[in-house]
Amino acid sequence: MIDFLAAAIVAATPLLFATLGELITEKSGSLNLGVEGMMLMGAVIGFATAYGTGNPGAALIGAFAAGGAAALIFAIVTVSLQANQVVTGLTLTIFGSGFSSFVGDRMIGQSVPSTVLSFFSPFRIPILGDIPFIGPILFRHDVFVYLGYAMVIVLSIYLYRTRTGLNMRAVGENTAAADASGVNITLYKYVHIIAGGGLCGLGGAYLGLVTVPIWQADVVTGRGWIAVALVIFASWNPFKAFWGAFLFGALSILGLRLQSMGIQISQYMVDMFPYVATIVIVIIGTHKNRKEDLPPGNLSEPYFRENR
Repeated sequence: MIDFLAAAIVAATPLLFATLGELITEKSGSLNLGVEGMMLMGAVIGFATAYGTGNPGAALIGAFAAGGAAALIFAIVTVSLQANQVVTGLTLTIFGSGFSSFVGDRMIGQSVPSTVLSFFSPFRIPILGDIPFIGPILFRHDVFVYLGYAMVIVLSIYLYRTRTGLNMRAVGENTAAADASGVNITLYKYVHIIAGGGLCGLGGAYLGLVTVPIWQADVVTGRGWIAVALVIFASWNPFKAFWGAFLFGALSILGLRLQSMGIQISQYMVDMFPYVATIVIVIIGTHKNRKEDLPPGNLSEPYFRENR
C-alpha cells in the first residue's frame, strides 16, 4: 500500500501543476481550455532543452516559458481582442498538439541526458522522510514533486493572505467592481494567464523528463482535460487540488497495481477510470450550492469597460 500511494504521488504531480495553472487562470476570470496544448508545448520544449543542453534548470525554464508563451497567445486573443475564450482555448490545444509533433518528430526515441536524470532522481528529505507511513509516501521523491508541494502552499498564501491575491480574486468575481476600485484589469489577467500557462508547461515537462524520459508523441495523453475537471473538483482551492490530483494519480496507476496483485482486469477498462471520474466530477460540480464551491462570478465573460 505504501508503494502504491507513493507511486500515486508521482502520477499526480503533472496533474497538480496543470490544475494549479488552470486554477489561477480561472480565478482571474479567464477560462482557458488549452491546458492540453500548453502541457504538450512545455513537454516538448523542456525535453528539447534538456536534450540539447543537459541542463535541468534550463529545461524547467524552457518548459515554463513555452507554456507561458502559449498562454500569452490566449491572453492577447481573449483579453485584448475579446475573442471567445472557449473557442480560443480549444484552438490552442490543437495548436499545441501540432507544435509538439513538429518539434518533437526528430527526437522520437531519444533519451533524457544522464545529468538531467540524476538531477530528478528521488531523494529522502531528512527527518520528514523517516516518519512512519507518511514519510515514504510524501517525502522520498524527486525535486519536481517537492516543488509541487511548495506551489500548493505558495498559491494558497497568495490567494487568501495577500492583497494582490485579493485583487486577483476580485477581478474574477466582479470585474467591473474591481475596475472601479482602481485594479488594472488587463494587467492582472495577463499576468495570471501567463503564469498559469507556465505551470501547465511544467506539468508537461514532468511527463517528458521524469515520468517517461524517452520522447514519444502525445506524451500528455489527455491529462490536460482531466486538469480542467480537477479545478471544478477542487472548488478552485489549491489544497483541494492537491488531493484531487492525488486521487486521479491513484486511478491512473490502479490497473498496474491490480495486475501485480493477480487480479485480472482489462487494461482498457482501467484506462477508462480517470475519464469516467472526470465526467462524474463535472456532473457533481453543476450541483454545488455553497458559495465557496462556485466558480468565479465573471468566469469566461469578456469585459468591456464602456458597459460598466
